[in-house]
Amino acid sequence: MVDMQEKLLPLIGSSPHVIQNCISLVKAARVLGPPVFATEQYPRGLGGTVAELNELLDDVPDKFRFSCAEVLDWGTVSTCEHRQVVVAGIEAHVCVLQTTFDLLAAGFQVFVPADAVGSRSKLDWQIGLDRMAGAGAVITTTESVMFEWCERSDTPEFKQISQIVKERQILEV
Repeated sequence: MVDMQEKLLPLIGSSPHVIQNCISLVKAARVLGPPVFATEQYPRGLGGTVAELNELLDDVPDKFRFSCAEVLDWGTVSTCEHRQVVVAGIEAHVCVLQTTFDLLAAGFQVFVPADAVGSRSKLDWQIGLDRMAGAGAVITTTESVMFEWCERSDTPEFKQISQIVKERQILEV
């Protein structure tokens, strides 16, 4: 979760959707096991992580570089199955983009749910997604990520994921 901060989110036109989808991703990760990392960009100026998301997170380190790469727990990240990482948060054309580029350069397959990233302008959001896709990231959706993590419908986890999906309002980006 990249920089989902209280003073920056009101500037993001799609912020209610982005917040909701980031919460869904964290809840699904808690059910299915992928580790969750979150960051804050200059929290003294931009505030902390929004409360409804922050309550689901563990440690949220501060950063000053736009990319999250230097503050990631690389020991845990490198154990991720299939070297795959999902990157969500704000802003798509700055911190999400630079984090994605760094993860791709480190040999990870990166998935970016378009409905779980935002920018202040729709053009910046679209250009950010286009650049990440052009660099090799997979642009996807929150629901697609959750069901890819789940893999099957005959498990207790599937019922929990289905409940998370039902709780989401289907919102346009």
